[in-house]
Amino acid sequence: MTESNRIEYKQELTDGLEKEVIAFLNYREGGIIYLGIDKNGETVGLHDSDNIQLKIKDRLKNNIQPSCLGLFDVINQVQEGKNIIKVIIASGPEKPYYLKKYGMTQKGCYMRIGSASDPMPVTIIEDLFSKRTRNSIGKIVSNRQDLTFEQLNIYYQAKGLKLNDKFANTLELLTQDDKFNYVAYLMADENGTSIKVAKYSGADRVDLIENNEYGYCSLVKATKQVLDKLELENRTATKITSKERKDQRLWDAIAVREAVINAIVHNDFTREVPPKIEIFSDRLEITSAGSLTEGMTEDEFFEGFSIPRNKELMRIYKDLEMVEHLGSGIPRILQSYSKDNFKFTANFLRMSFKSIEPVYADSNESGVIEKSGDSNDGLVDGLVDGLVDGLVESQKMIVKLIAEKPQISKKEMSKLIGISTTAIDKNIETLKKKYIIERVGSDNRGYWKIVSK
Repeated sequence: MTESNRIEYKQELTDGLEKEVIAFLNYREGGIIYLGIDKNGETVGLHDSDNIQLKIKDRLKNNIQPSCLGLFDVINQVQEGKNIIKVIIASGPEKPYYLKKYGMTQKGCYMRIGSASDPMPVTIIEDLFSKRTRNSIGKIVSNRQDLTFEQLNIYYQAKGLKLNDKFANTLELLTQDDKFNYVAYLMADENGTSIKVAKYSGADRVDLIENNEYGYCSLVKATKQVLDKLELENRTATKITSKERKDQRLWDAIAVREAVINAIVHNDFTREVPPKIEIFSDRLEITSAGSLTEGMTEDEFFEGFSIPRNKELMRIYKDLEMVEHLGSGIPRILQSYSKDNFKFTANFLRMSFKSIEPVYADSNESGVIEKSGDSNDGLVDGLVDGLVDGLVESQKMIVKLIAEKPQISKKEMSKLIGISTTAIDKNIETLKKKYIIERVGSDNRGYWKIVSK
């Protein structure tokens, strides 16, 4: 690659790094800076790249205004056997960005022109400032100031990170008046925000059969609860023939995770409308408030360009490794689903993923076990038919799997049904209490038995 409007090479860390970063922040597509590569594109490498990485983060945090935290990634890479650093910069929502020591002047503001970063003319500075986004969740004062953050602290500790006494400042949870902002409200142990996961019996919104809410707690905790719920719902459809067995989830698990996190992190919370997840008989839909961020086209969205709507949320989710790096989510989804699965309106973005088979199939048609050319099929179905009444779908599946293969392990059940082994344990205990199944022999060498009635 050569230098371009989105790519800059630097042989080493220099005093001009902030200027290049500012130019990309002010550019509508953002950009990437490579350190350890010379102007000819030759890899020269860096000594002590870990220390340089820390210096870059510190300089960008302290020398650029408005705050660009959550708008950049600094990544160590090995190329041609040498250490280099890749700095990914998103287009900022609060243009113009500038060097703190020079202020919003021609000496402090820069813009990307071709492969160069040039001083920004006064007329463009004034125009960008007049369009600057002011109504962001970082600037809205929380309606509650008695907030606590024990849950958030636990998640940071689990990643080996520590929130000190100044964490509210570090994570940008305060307004300029030192009051908790709406970001803090969303991250607090208690709040009024919840994410709905609804289930319908058909392909429309007429017959609601389940309506769960995950929230009123830290948004991070609510996100994990939603992901766990969808992991349970995303069962594995398995077809067994005389030649092979094919396992496939209803929806691609990686795409669903990326879509959920994208919907939450980029949701327009200024409208106080949280994301919504809906499961239909033939598809999964994930809807977030707010369409494309200002200045972004659909083509740029699909190509992975990033203008984070909520940079403070993006920063926290990156800290907790729930987001890999800027602009990675949509390309990951597109590996399994086409652009036709996205719908943009003036106020919302909806992602729709068709399931590979009916979500609520009858137990005899679910596709969990289908065999061809096996004379035992009728015997298995006859044995199970009288036992599954009143059981939930996962329990019905367990009974059928045991009837088909008494030596089946819990791990195999987990893989075939698409739920965790913990969930398998709970369902098995229920089936035991109902005197439907029992364990004969040891855990290692025994087998499951369906109790005759």
